[in-house]
Amino acid sequence: MGKRRSPGKKPPRDGDRRIGRRALLIGGAVAAAGTAVLARDELGRLWWRVPGVAKPRKEGEVDFAGARWVSASDANWRRADRPDDYGIDMVIIHVTQGSFESAVKVFQDPAHGAASHYVVRDDGHVTQMIRELDVAFHAGNREYNERSVGIEHAGFVERASSFTDEMYEASARLTARICARYEIPVDRKHIIGHVEVPGTDHTDPGPHWDWDRYMRLVRQVRQEATAAET
Repeated sequence: MGKRRSPGKKPPRDGDRRIGRRALLIGGAVAAAGTAVLARDELGRLWWRVPGVAKPRKEGEVDFAGARWVSASDANWRRADRPDDYGIDMVIIHVTQGSFESAVKVFQDPAHGAASHYVVRDDGHVTQMIRELDVAFHAGNREYNERSVGIEHAGFVERASSFTDEMYEASARLTARICARYEIPVDRKHIIGHVEVPGTDHTDPGPHWDWDRYMRLVRQVRQEATAAET
């Protein structure tokens, strides 16, 4: 969420829940290619989009160990099969401009039109509200929604006190795990703030978010995990 540059404007929406242009053109793409391999690959990615077909999901399952599951309204995200249908190469950092409780509440509201995959509290508690498989409406830019995982941090951009040690450490562990899962480079090109998303009017995470500290923590966690695996 975060503070916006233009007060009074509604949060940017990505509410198109229809089959995308890529899906609609799949028949033509397969015919043009003329190969069973392409057809099988594409149909394998799109079979669950057929009306009446639901891809199996385990209710309450989380992607980050230790996270608590609280489901966002299904009006605030789009069902997908990432990274098969949309590659994930980015983590986007947000600040809620409100309390943890208020963020969870609005993400459960179908009228809000937006939600992130995760919300991190000042004590380091992590709540997951949307599966990483799915496209959350968090960035205000459809392409960036499709290719990213969004992490909200409870607090206010103008208050440095919002960003506690526990929050930085928990969020860094979460981001490091996401980067490892999708082989995302740990750098500022791929871990960005909401303010850096093209076309948005948000300013979060704001001037008090310590990017140097955060990136150092993410790299440290990633290196420790790599060392433990060898």
